[in-house]
This record gives sequence, structure tokens and C-alpha cells, in this order.
Amino acid sequence: MNGSAWYGRLAAVIASIGSPQFPEELVGALRELTPFDYSVMFAYKGESPPLDLYDDFPANKRRVFVTMYQEGPYLLDPFFLAANSGIEPGLYRLRDFAPDRFYQSEYFRSYYVRTGLAEEIGYFVDLPEGVTAVVSLMRADQSTAFSAREFRELSSVEPVVRAAARQQWSGLNSRFEGGAGADETPSIRRHIDHAFRNFGRNVLTPRERDVVEYVLKGYSSEAIGKILSISPGTVRIHRKNIYAKLGINSQGALFSHFIKALG
Repeated sequence: MNGSAWYGRLAAVIASIGSPQFPEELVGALRELTPFDYSVMFAYKGESPPLDLYDDFPANKRRVFVTMYQEGPYLLDPFFLAANSGIEPGLYRLRDFAPDRFYQSEYFRSYYVRTGLAEEIGYFVDLPEGVTAVVSLMRADQSTAFSAREFRELSSVEPVVRAAARQQWSGLNSRFEGGAGADETPSIRRHIDHAFRNFGRNVLTPRERDVVEYVLKGYSSEAIGKILSISPGTVRIHRKNIYAKLGINSQGALFSHFIKALG
């Protein structure tokens, strides 16, 4: 860490609180600690699509990272799911939340691979009225993942990032549908239920829709069996029946059907 450079950028972060320049100043300060290629800041609240608070992607990558993400893939994003599960504030790696088969899942292969990232880490910041902001730092696939030393250094300033972000974004709830007077009951389950319970509802049984949900999130047949209290063999039979009923023959086609259904 370059101490003088960090404290100089930190002063700029503090001075920018309450202004549109805050996210850019925060990213600049974090880059004094360790390099990264991109950053994006999303705010999550239950059933509302995530708000893009800031990003520094070039236009062609922004289409994948932001526009496409907000259209539906975010429902399968481990960061989104973690943000709505009451996670403790802190800095986390994406793999901290990923299901056992996440990197073989169709969300990863059909969407996440297109981001071209080597790794993504994120500061989770709890905000008033059930909102969570995530400040993500990303390294492109030509870069290496964040080392243990780099992660520790970024973790050491997490209280500063959290305190500044809370000051900057204390009123974000009003930007979500329903605003301050909305029902505050945790709504992630309702949101996921709405998406998955309506997917294939005319042809799939409730249990088959359960299997679809966990398959798309990246769980193995063994993990799904434990969650649903059925055997892995039964899960595989359900998958076979799901494919037959939907007229498909791959997980890729299942993912495409799900995204189209959201639209």
C-alpha cells in the first residue's frame, strides 16, 4: 500500500460524499491498494431489479455486465442471492457463495463466461430499509485472481468503505419500486418464486420447478437431493422428465427458456 497516496485519495472520497463523484473517487482510492480492471456498484432490494449505481465498463462490456444482467440473469447471481439473504457486511469473493456446480452451471457458461472475468470480489454494505449495496472489483481473464495478500489489504479498509457508502446511499430505498412505505417483509423468496413457479407452469409439476431452480443456480444432483430430501437418482429422473416436457435436450436450452420466460 502506498500510504500517502491512499490517504490522499481517501480525503477525496470523504469530500465527495453526497455528490455524483463519490463512486469514482472510491474506486480511485481502492486502486491505490491493488490494481483491478473494472468496477460496478449495484444496489439490491428483494423483488426489484438491481440498481446500477456506478460502473466503469466500456460500452460493449456494459451491455453484458449491466443491461443483460438486469434483464434476468441477476436472479441466478450468487451475489444477488447473498445480498438478499441477510449476509453480514464485509468483503467476499464470488466463490464464497457459489453452489457446488456453479462453474459448470448454464448461468456460468451461457452468461458469466461472457463477462470475461478472472475473478470478482465485492464489498457488501447494509443500508437502511433492507437495501444492500455491493461494490464489486473485477479482474479480466488476462489478469490473475486477487492474491491472499491483496484480499487482506482490501479487507483492511472495509470499515471505511462501508461507512462512506452508508453516508452516500442512505436514501436508496426511495429509488426502488414501492419506496419507503413498501412492505418490508423479506421478498427474495417471493421474487424467486414468481420467476420459477411461473416457468413451465402449464407442463411442469411443482417439484420439477423446484429442480429447475436449483439446476439453474448451479447445484449438483447430490446437492439438490439433500435440499429437497430426495435421492440424487430421483433428481436425475426429474431432470429427464423436465427436458422431455419442454422439448429440449440440454441445460443450455433450459437456461435459454428461463431467460425468455422472464422477458
